[in-house]
Amino acid sequence: MDATTIWTKACSQIMQILNKGQYEAWFATLRPLGVDQDTLLLGVDNDFKQTWIEENYRDVIAGALQTASGGDAVPFRFVVRVEDPALDESDDAPRFPASSRSVSGAHAKRRSRVPPALAANLNPHFTFEEYVIGPSNSFAHAAATAVAQAPGRTYNPLFIYGQTGLGKTHLIMAIGHRAIQNDPAMRVAYITSEALLNEYIDAIQKNAITEFRNRYRKVDILLVDDIQFLVGKQRLQEEFFHCFNDLHMKGKQIVMTSDRPAREIDGLEQRLVSRFESGLVTELECPDFETRLAILRYKQSSSKVTLPDACLTFIAQHVTSNVRTLEGALLRAITFTTLNSQPLTVDALRNLLKDVLTQETKEDISFDEIQRVVAEHFDLRLTDMSSKRRPRSVAMPRQIAMVLCRKLTRSSLPEIAKAFGKTHATVVHACKLIKIIIETDADLADQIYVVVRKLGRDPKDIDF
Repeated sequence: MDATTIWTKACSQIMQILNKGQYEAWFATLRPLGVDQDTLLLGVDNDFKQTWIEENYRDVIAGALQTASGGDAVPFRFVVRVEDPALDESDDAPRFPASSRSVSGAHAKRRSRVPPALAANLNPHFTFEEYVIGPSNSFAHAAATAVAQAPGRTYNPLFIYGQTGLGKTHLIMAIGHRAIQNDPAMRVAYITSEALLNEYIDAIQKNAITEFRNRYRKVDILLVDDIQFLVGKQRLQEEFFHCFNDLHMKGKQIVMTSDRPAREIDGLEQRLVSRFESGLVTELECPDFETRLAILRYKQSSSKVTLPDACLTFIAQHVTSNVRTLEGALLRAITFTTLNSQPLTVDALRNLLKDVLTQETKEDISFDEIQRVVAEHFDLRLTDMSSKRRPRSVAMPRQIAMVLCRKLTRSSLPEIAKAFGKTHATVVHACKLIKIIIETDADLADQIYVVVRKLGRDPKDIDF
């Protein structure tokens, strides 16, 4: 198997599936490095790009390689390259026609003024123009737009939280893009907490802490993704605390994302929590059916394939957990249509997405079901789940039910609080208390695990 030949053929297939923007963002700098024990090695620029491609385009690559090889599956894996990807501009990698990749003089000038080390991690596809707005994200979108228009002057810091795959990364990167568009000299830094930790450790090893601090204290906008991963890294929390204070005092914009509110992040220093909540805190919720369908239609319009409306409706109805899974289902359907001669039907789509649909059905548990199972297990009346009674024999099962609603559904804290006739703070307290109990009371922890199994879930899959 010749790596270059088969990858060139595969890229031709990928170009038929994806639009120019998607291809240029994720595939234009991928390079075939060779073959290792029948596995094709693909060079990728950095860990960020590797993770994104793995999560979103693995099926596309696998299908394209299979077609390029004449029908045989081609194993492949990624290798992060150490060389500068800018050097690849002169090689013979498969690309869209030059005319479709041209950049206007004004835009080229604007890009040249952006500090490359800081702007490199902004996904070119994650802009406000590419963001589909619905009731579940309209407030967060409005806040992000306001921040991008006036960095450091409104909603500083901005803290966006929500479950995985709802568009938090898209939204904060869109802030960076819009800010640079408005002011090409704007210094924007996007980084995940994990990458921040790696840079911090590297700076310590190289005795380069001063350079590390200057890199992030001299920006105009700091975008930090998955801030919850600061937990357990006390020295990094200390460093970030001082960085936060320095930027905030200078009037620089700070935007953070997390999978939960700051006050629910156990192990996060209280002084950080108070600062994270000193600005605007907003939640991204799961999109409703209309928004999901709008997302699918928009994403489809940027591809070269048109799926039947019945197929789009089927995906929107059955893939409800998050936007990332929704887009993945659409991409799988588009890939199938491109690589197969027969038209895609709803029955074929159901079979194509059977693993996704199984997972979606598995996650679909109602408040009523959780309350009923908990009440039966602890020999309580169902009405006790929302009563004002406070004896431990009632309060503890009720708190367990609240936590399970939080962990096993995609509902927000206010929605859970309303279902139990309680306040937002009560649900937060329950989450913290049950976590402590699971760690210290083995007997009660076992009972909680029994309830989880009765609900058809594996306790190992739940992060209490």
